[in-house]
Amino acid sequence: MRLLFFLFVAGGIGAAFILRIRLRRKARLRLALQQPFLDEWVEILKRNLPPYAKLSADLRQELHQDMKIFLAEKSFEGCGGLAITAEIRVTIAAQACMLLLNREEDCYPKLSSVLVYPSTYVAGGKGLFTDKSKQKSVRLGESWGHGVVVLAWDSVKQGAFNFKDGRNVAMHEFAHQLDQEDGVADGAPILEGRSAYTSWAAVFSKEFNLLQEKKRKRKRSLLNKYGATHPAEFFAVATEAFFEKPKQLQKKHPELYEELQDYYKVNPIEWT
Repeated sequence: MRLLFFLFVAGGIGAAFILRIRLRRKARLRLALQQPFLDEWVEILKRNLPPYAKLSADLRQELHQDMKIFLAEKSFEGCGGLAITAEIRVTIAAQACMLLLNREEDCYPKLSSVLVYPSTYVAGGKGLFTDKSKQKSVRLGESWGHGVVVLAWDSVKQGAFNFKDGRNVAMHEFAHQLDQEDGVADGAPILEGRSAYTSWAAVFSKEFNLLQEKKRKRKRSLLNKYGATHPAEFFAVATEAFFEKPKQLQKKHPELYEELQDYYKVNPIEWT
C-alpha cells in the first residue's frame, strides 16, 4: 500500500512538473511572438534568400512568426572558430521554417541545438560527438535524432542564395528532422492519415527505385543521386528539388510533386 501511495504521489509530482514546463514554454513563445520582426532580419532575408521577396504577404507573415519561435527556442553554437551572427541565425531559421509554412506543425519539437561550422568539416574519429562511426568523412551537414543539426555556413549561405540549383543543405537537414519526428529515419514523415501513408509509400518507393536504377546505369537525373543511398536521403533530396526546382519536378515527376505538395501545403512554383 505504501509503495502504491508513493508511486501515486511521485506520478502526481511528475505530472505537475511537466505541466509547469509546458506553461513556461507557452509563456516564452507568447512573449517571442509579441516581439517585432526586426528590420535587420528583413534585410538579411531580402539579401540572402531570393524566394522571400516573392512570398505572398500572408506566407511572409507566417514565416516571420515561425522564425520568431525557432530563434527563441533553438540554441546556435559556432564551431571551428565561427562566431554566430544575426545573419547566420536568420538565414538558417528562414530555410528551416519554409518547410513549416501552411502546416499545423510544432517548430521542430525534438530539435534543441544548431551547430554551425564555417565550412566543410570532418566528422568521425575525434570529430563530432554525435558521430559514432570510426571512419572520418568531410561533410556539409548532419541531422541527429536526439536534437542536433550540424551545418557548414558557407554551404548554407550559397544554398539559400542560389535557390534554383536543387541543392540546399539547410532544407536537406531539416527535412531529416521532420522525417525523424516519429522516431525513425525512413523517408516517411508524420502524415495526416492512413490513406496518406499508402499513397506516399507507393509513389516514393517507385521514385526511389527509379533513382537507384538511374544511378546504376549512370543516367542523368533531376534528383540528386545521393538520394538513391537510403529512403531517408531520398525524402531530403526530393525536398530540395521540390522547393528549388518545382517546375522541373512537377513536369518530370508529377506524382512525387503532388505528394510533396500535399505534405508541405505550398506550391513553390508560385515563387519562381
